[in-house]
Amino acid sequence: MSWDATAELTLYFYLFFVVFQLSIDDLTYFSSDCRSERSLSNIQEILSASASALVLPSVDSKAISHVMDHLPKIADWKLTHVEDFNVSHLEVDTRKPNLFIVTLQSVKRQSGKFPTQPFIENDRVIRRLTTILQNQGAPFSAIYTAVRSSRILRRPSAKVQSRRQLLGVEAEQKVPYPPLSVTDGITTCILFFASRLSLVMNHSLWVELTNLTFISQKVNLNASMCSTNQTMLSLKYTEPTKGVNSLEIQFKMTSKFYTSSGRKWFTLDSVEILQDNREAAQFKASIISAPVEYSFHCQLVGTSPRYGAWLIPSNNEARSWDIVISEFQVSTLVHLSCNSSGYH
Repeated sequence: MSWDATAELTLYFYLFFVVFQLSIDDLTYFSSDCRSERSLSNIQEILSASASALVLPSVDSKAISHVMDHLPKIADWKLTHVEDFNVSHLEVDTRKPNLFIVTLQSVKRQSGKFPTQPFIENDRVIRRLTTILQNQGAPFSAIYTAVRSSRILRRPSAKVQSRRQLLGVEAEQKVPYPPLSVTDGITTCILFFASRLSLVMNHSLWVELTNLTFISQKVNLNASMCSTNQTMLSLKYTEPTKGVNSLEIQFKMTSKFYTSSGRKWFTLDSVEILQDNREAAQFKASIISAPVEYSFHCQLVGTSPRYGAWLIPSNNEARSWDIVISEFQVSTLVHLSCNSSGYH
């Protein structure tokens, strides 16, 4: 991401903040685990106050790996490697462009956990050094990037050309049927696709729902709900298998705007299974999230921890069910505008 501390066209001071690994999820989804996104509070304030701010969801790691060698060649810089983060003054040369390269501390990662403290410390360093230049009256441009991504996407999940279609299925794959579409009465607000949708009850009774959902479409969507910040996909079946009179699957999603990335993301928070008049079986979803203009895609989603996205039982009733969803893909086409300052 980058931001300018001035609206002037000519900039003489550049701050280049580099961390070893970084991803857009660090600035959006994972940071939400930290209350009020405090791990990025300074960056958020700087972006909001900037005359010009840009957040890119990804960069070419090969390009970044060569940028340190390339930058000194394109101008007669005063090049400074900042190693002391506690300095109170930065030496500048007003006769030539100044380039400050700041290598931030590496972030050690553990599966499923957001490394809060290192991001807080790096965030403070960025605030301290940008404040020094501001106090010195030096107009500057700052860039926060990484040598490589901390998360490599295995497959593309978006086509920029359209925001109103289910995205992420590779062109050479033949889709046997169209995605399930839910409208708010006027426009499509949810798209859902799976090559297989199956449940296993009490670890013995197999409930195959693929045909009922996508081919014969003997599924009731009327309880589905779309709003700006909350969305629910309801799949309700009548006598889907012997011994079951009524079965409903609810996918509950929320949307949130992240100032740090300048975009809105949707997250699948939980899945519930309601059978006949029994208590709902509740599952917590693990890391199922995407920008609202894109879709989320995963080859396997279900109750097995070996799957790409795990649905974790969160009550006793859920332990009686197994869920298997192949080529799972969902998109919530909610309104993209927001009221946050600086972004529209």
